[in-house]
Amino acid sequence: MKQSLSDPAPPRFLCDEMLQRLGSWLRAAGYDTVIAKDAEPDYQLLRRAIDEGRILITRDRELSVHRRAKGTVIYISGDNLQQCAEDLSAKLNINWLHNPFSRCMNCNTVLIDATPQQIRSLPLSNKEHINAAFYCPGCKQVFWDGSHVKRMRRHLTAWAASYSPANSRGDRRQSSRK
Repeated sequence: MKQSLSDPAPPRFLCDEMLQRLGSWLRAAGYDTVIAKDAEPDYQLLRRAIDEGRILITRDRELSVHRRAKGTVIYISGDNLQQCAEDLSAKLNINWLHNPFSRCMNCNTVLIDATPQQIRSLPLSNKEHINAAFYCPGCKQVFWDGSHVKRMRRHLTAWAASYSPANSRGDRRQSSRK
């Protein structure tokens, strides 16, 4: 199941609970990624992926061979985050710089520009260093570029250089939160 960048819409993902960290990094890269929690049964995960038009990413070998899994489920064999990212990138054309920091890392909602009032509500010590701030309408938080976002951006850039089919530069949002 190798999806190409010529496909009209970027892939949407559902990561099982074993791949929560990978799911978070896909969100950081800007992909619509739902992360399953609470030991959702395999059949429900598969049904949800099919119903929502998502690619289910799993480390559960049994789930990957389910009769309805073909074209919907990607089995990841990596034991750590780096191996999982490499394995996923080998199976899908993941652009790790797709639209960085455009989605809420907490709830997956698309971020919007923060209003001046929302920026004023940030801690006083941070306001003078903020170039741009973003608001999550889902969880009602304000985000800005903090030092950890710079580290995350370097990480995404390194993955893009190593694994992405198109090493385009992107940059948008997410960072620290109020």
